[in-house]
Amino acid sequence: MNEKSVSFQEHWNRVYGTSEIEKLGWWETVPEKSLELIQRCKLHQDDCILDVGTGASTLIDRLLEQGFRNIIASDISEKALDALKKRLGPEKASRVTWIVDDVTRPQHLHRLRDVSLWHDRAVLHFLTEEPQRQAYLNTLRTVLKTGGQVIIAAFHLTGADKCSGLPIYKYDENRLAAFLGEKFSLEEYFQYTYTTPSGAPRPYIYTRFRHTG
Repeated sequence: MNEKSVSFQEHWNRVYGTSEIEKLGWWETVPEKSLELIQRCKLHQDDCILDVGTGASTLIDRLLEQGFRNIIASDISEKALDALKKRLGPEKASRVTWIVDDVTRPQHLHRLRDVSLWHDRAVLHFLTEEPQRQAYLNTLRTVLKTGGQVIIAAFHLTGADKCSGLPIYKYDENRLAAFLGEKFSLEEYFQYTYTTPSGAPRPYIYTRFRHTG
């Protein structure tokens, strides 16, 4: 990993190693909006779901409950994934593939193929430099199969300028569509204001795209 990657990794390991996870500013007891979009993807239970920037998200719990059998949880922070494994317990954790990696400089993620769904809640908006965003996009294009779907939830243009002390690059549906390019069809989008555990409003844009080839 380069210096930027290491600093990101150190930041998130520190966050997940020193904080009460349920009080973090992006914690969701139930990730309702992601689950709604995933349901509308009409996936088969053996389809490959890659959750980028999993953190300690309860999304993995819910996907297991729904019977999905090909789940990949990836994050730059090993401490975040360790916390999630501990919560799930050994039996459930064994049903998930775990990858500690930087999506902008992948050592493992770029080897994946035939991913049916790329899910990202609150990773892309931390990539404030164009080379980072292009590397993210290259990884996405490499692993996602034709006809596969992409769910991205990011801070809306009207949202906060920082999160967890880091600067944010904000989006709306048009900016995300332009970012992904002409081979991705925007299937749906909506704005959603998430309320943090401390009570602060955080406007998001949620989008679902299909890779048309």
